[in-house]
Amino acid sequence: MNARSSIALALALVASPALKAQTLETTYRTNGPTVQAAFESVRGTLQTVSAVIQREKFVERGARKISLPEDIAYGTVISEDGFILTKASEIGDGIGLVVVVDKKPYKDVAMVAVDPSWDVALLKISATGLTPAKLVVELPDPERGTWVVANGASSRAKRMPQVGIISANAREVLPAGGAVLGVGLKEDEGKLVVEEVHEKSGAEAAGIKKDDVIVAVGGQKITDRKQLGEAVEKHRVGDDLELTVHRDGADIAIKVRLAGRVDVFGEEKTRNDMMSGSFSSRRSGFPRIIQHDIVANSKGMGGPVLDLDGRCLGMNIARANRCETFAIPAADLRSLADRLITQATAK
Repeated sequence: MNARSSIALALALVASPALKAQTLETTYRTNGPTVQAAFESVRGTLQTVSAVIQREKFVERGARKISLPEDIAYGTVISEDGFILTKASEIGDGIGLVVVVDKKPYKDVAMVAVDPSWDVALLKISATGLTPAKLVVELPDPERGTWVVANGASSRAKRMPQVGIISANAREVLPAGGAVLGVGLKEDEGKLVVEEVHEKSGAEAAGIKKDDVIVAVGGQKITDRKQLGEAVEKHRVGDDLELTVHRDGADIAIKVRLAGRVDVFGEEKTRNDMMSGSFSSRRSGFPRIIQHDIVANSKGMGGPVLDLDGRCLGMNIARANRCETFAIPAADLRSLADRLITQATAK
């Protein structure tokens, strides 16, 4: 039985009047053995073109310390010589990682580039002869209703496919909460003084310090929060804001890249979030995504999204909520991968 006939079987069973009052037998559910077996060819592709990203943990067992790697994300194999793309915010600083491709673990893992706008990290392992994902870059974005397959839970040796459909047209996902500078301010005798610089903000990255006085934005003099807020509101996450800061008796020009409010201050859970299990901490502010309904968890991001022929339609990037998972479309992923590899190899 192939994947398409299995889908037809599953739908027929659901539609059968005799079974309407019954729960679908386990064997015919999308994670049941019959349906899983029908996707064996796609599972085989997942096995080779996806990676499991683990963080090595050492646990004391008596007098010994043993390594117990923990799955923290998935990855997409992008080149034969060991470049792997994954979700940046799930792997943190990239230290202590183990990458498993097919059944082979690689402990010599380097995080060689990061793109904050897509929340994507490029990893490099010392490998040759890997099987890259076949990115579908020559066709339009997949239509709603297209069947897709992605990594479900992975055992130490085997990937388990999960099945769903494309559920919305490709689109941009704007940052939740808008762009922020990332500073706390006070107005003091006509001066706009920095009281606090928030972690992970563009202000921190640009070197803004406590007690700096912000005197101009884009060359225009400002003296209060309202003027600064209006200037920030005209920009989007990822834009650069040209500030003039007065510090130690001198004016300094500083360029600050605006971050998303959620990235700096976090996000409050809605009622839907509380019912959605483990969704991604970063789930907005993506330049373009395709959306499907595979029920993954936050640690399941970074892996490839395949069609029924094993071609790669994109890479999962965010478990958004109970019914929505976002993936970077294949063409955008190809462009992003090429740019990050060029950036990494030029160092």
